[in-house]
Amino acid sequence: MFAHLETLSQYLHALSLVKLPANEARMLLLHLLGRPVHERSWLLSHADDKLENLLPADQHAAFDQALTQAVERRLAGEPLAYIVGRKAFYGLDLVIDARVLDPRPDTETLVDWALQIPADALPATAPVRVLDLGTGSGAIALALQQERPQWHVAAVDASHDALAVARTNAQRLQLPVQLAHGHWLDAPDLPQQPWHLIVSNPPYIRDDDEHLSALRHEPRQALSSGADGLDDIRTIVAQARQHLLPGGWLLLEHGYDQASAVRALLQEMGYQHVQSRCDLAGIERCTGGQWRA
Repeated sequence: MFAHLETLSQYLHALSLVKLPANEARMLLLHLLGRPVHERSWLLSHADDKLENLLPADQHAAFDQALTQAVERRLAGEPLAYIVGRKAFYGLDLVIDARVLDPRPDTETLVDWALQIPADALPATAPVRVLDLGTGSGAIALALQQERPQWHVAAVDASHDALAVARTNAQRLQLPVQLAHGHWLDAPDLPQQPWHLIVSNPPYIRDDDEHLSALRHEPRQALSSGADGLDDIRTIVAQARQHLLPGGWLLLEHGYDQASAVRALLQEMGYQHVQSRCDLAGIERCTGGQWRA
């Protein structure tokens, strides 16, 4: 596919001919050249450099083969994050692989909301206690810990594989998030103390949703949740009442058409100030409520 090409600009042009978006083409080339995948300025400044000046001659064939394989994987629908092993999320450089979901920019809406929780819901002196349920790569928990280093942030996942990825990210980023194994709020390793804030991006796709086929490379257990996609959200909404401090908040990410259903669930369970937040596309992406019992 890439035989006889010489300069990086030629490689970028060839990648455009196979309909690979320009930003993804740049990231693939940087990854295979051993450069940081977001080093766009370096790539542009070296666009006219010949590959022979960037790699030893005996590595050219291996580079072309690796690039061909990476393109085939991407065109088959595999997330770019799995191919390059990295994903930017809320300013963090996360290690990502097929053991966890590929973090979406939409999820940053949940982080934004958590950071804007009213001061009257949080203690003035004691550490704010925050729990992330179904943490996956650790993206949400690590972003909150990075932005609020004074908070005590913990994260739970039912997958040991996912926790291994989250642990790698926490260690790389030197962020002291406490990680525990468990199914939602049933996590024996967590301190049995109530939380000021519980956040979650749980599975919320219907089991028969046609979009699941396009997500076949990602872990199914982190995507689908029953006939209406709300089974796990129901569990979290019910369980969180016993684990939130009075005045504490529960914030949930959900599907593009589930906001009204999630608001109804929270209201039925006794949460107050129930509301939703929109993502950058104007879609109601997150819903939450305050526990006042």
